[in-house]
Amino acid sequence: MKSVLPSALALSRRTLLRGAGALAVSALAVPMAPTRLAFGNPSFIDFPFQLGVASGEPWPDGFVIWTRLAPRPLDVGYGMAPEAIPVDWEVAEDSSFRAIAAKGTALAHPELAHAVHVELTGLLPSRPYWYRFRCGDHRSMQGRAMTAPAAGAPVQKLRFAVAGCQNYEQGLYTAYDHLSREEVDFVFHYGDYIYEGLSKPFYFSRHFDDVVPCPRRADLPDTFSVHDYRLRYAKYKMDTDLQKAHAAAPWIAVWDDHEIVDNWVGDHDKALTPPEIFRLRRAAAAQAYYEHLPFRRSSLPAGAQMQLFRKFSFGGLVDMHVLDTRQYRSDQPCKDGFRPACPEVDDPSLTVLGAAQEEWLLGNLANREAGWHLLAQQVMMMPCDREPGADNIRNLDSWDPYRVARARLLNHLKDNDIRNTVVLTGDEHQHIVGNVILDDKDKDSPTVASEFVITSISSGGDGGDARKATAGMLAENPHIKLINDQRGYGVCEVTPKRLLMEMRVMDQVSRPGGHISTRAKFAVDPRRPGVQRA
Repeated sequence: MKSVLPSALALSRRTLLRGAGALAVSALAVPMAPTRLAFGNPSFIDFPFQLGVASGEPWPDGFVIWTRLAPRPLDVGYGMAPEAIPVDWEVAEDSSFRAIAAKGTALAHPELAHAVHVELTGLLPSRPYWYRFRCGDHRSMQGRAMTAPAAGAPVQKLRFAVAGCQNYEQGLYTAYDHLSREEVDFVFHYGDYIYEGLSKPFYFSRHFDDVVPCPRRADLPDTFSVHDYRLRYAKYKMDTDLQKAHAAAPWIAVWDDHEIVDNWVGDHDKALTPPEIFRLRRAAAAQAYYEHLPFRRSSLPAGAQMQLFRKFSFGGLVDMHVLDTRQYRSDQPCKDGFRPACPEVDDPSLTVLGAAQEEWLLGNLANREAGWHLLAQQVMMMPCDREPGADNIRNLDSWDPYRVARARLLNHLKDNDIRNTVVLTGDEHQHIVGNVILDDKDKDSPTVASEFVITSISSGGDGGDARKATAGMLAENPHIKLINDQRGYGVCEVTPKRLLMEMRVMDQVSRPGGHISTRAKFAVDPRRPGVQRA
C-alpha cells in the first residue's frame, strides 16, 4: 500500500496524478494545460463537502468513490476558485479507520465542477469497506461500500434495493432515509435522478386527477446549460436523506428521461428541437450527470454520448445487465403520449436498444452459468392496455409501441430456453408486478420473463393504494398481478432457489415523518418464469 502524498507543496502536477495509491486504478485526470493547480493547504468560505459522498460500480476487486467540492453549491462558481484542488481519500476495512486498505490524493478539476471519481482495485471480494475524503482542514462524512463476490464464486444470497423517480418538489425523500437502514449490498437507481423543468407551485396528481400544491420548492429555472443542470443536481444532493442513502451502499445508476428532458430519445425531444441543437443540451446534461454520480472513467461523456449499458456479475448467482433505453431508441411512434397504437408500432426498423446494445445483451444472455439474468432498465416491458374497452390505450414511451424489437428479445429468451430472466423497471411512479408475455395480442400467450416495476421515491406525491383506473387495468391485463400508487422502493433478495421482491411503500411523503411498510411480496422460480405472491 502506498501512503498518502506527504506534501502537495513539493509535488508536481504529474506526480499528483500518479499518486492515487497502489490500490487505486485512477482518479479521473483529463489533460488540461491551462488549468491552474492549487498548492498548499486549501481554505474554503464554507464546508466544501456539502453534497456528501457516494460509491458505486461494485466489482469483485473494487468500486468507485465520489465527492464534489462545493462550499456554496447554488452560487455562481459554487464557492470555488477555478483551480484543480488536491483531495485526500482513505478506504478502510473498518468504520473506525484503524485498518487502512488504501489511501491517496486525487485532483478535483474545475472542468468537472470539482467532482472527484476514484476507481479502486486490488480490494478483497464480497466484503464491506468504509471511505472518506479530506481537503484542507475539512473532512467529509464517511460512506460504506461493498465489493462484489469473486467471479464464478458460489453465492447463497444477494440483497439489493431498486429506486428512482425522485422529483424534489413533489415529495420529501423520507423513503431514502428508510432505505439507508436496509441491509443491502447495493442500490440500483433506474433513473430520473433529477427533474429538469421550471419550478412550479403545483403539479398534476394522477392519483387525484387534480392539481395539488408542491410540498417544497426547488426555486430553479428550466435546465439547458451545464450550469443549470449542476444547480439542479446540487439542490437535490443537498438533501440529507439522499446523502444517507448514497453513503449506506454503492449505487449502480443509469439515466431515464428527466436527467435531460421529458420523454427524450436519441436526438429527439417533444419540442421538435433540431437534432444538432438538442445534442448541445444532451451534452450539458450528460456532463452534469457524470459529475454527480459515482461512475467509472469509461462513462465519461464524449459530447452528447455517454456509455451507460454495462454488466455487473455477482459470483455465479446474478448477471445484471444495465440497459440504456433512451440514448439509442428510435423516436416514439404514433406521436408519443398515452393513445391508441397506430400501424407504425409494427415497423421492424424501430429499436429500443440500438443494434450494438441489443447484440451485446443477447450475447450476455448466452451465459448458462448465471443463476439469474436481471435486466436493469427504465421503461415498462410488459404489454399494458391502459384503459378498459376497445380503445387499447398504450404508453407510447415504453416498450409497447416497439413491438418487433420487443418480440426479438422475448423470442430469444423463449427459443434459447432462458427461464431465469427478471426485468427491473421504473418510470411509472407505481409498483406494477407481472409477467412478460410473448405476444401482446394474445392474453393466453406464454410467459417468458417476470417484471417488477418499482414505484417512485417522491414523484407523484402521496398517492394511495390505487388510482381510479387500476381495477380496469388489472381486468384488461390479466398478466399483471399488482398495481399500487404509493411512493417507496423495492428490496430484492436473490438466492439460487428463488428471487423475492418486497414492494416497500410510504404512507405519505408530503410531510416529514412518513412510515415505511411492505405492501406485497412476490417470488420468482429460476426454472419457471412468472411471479407468485409470497
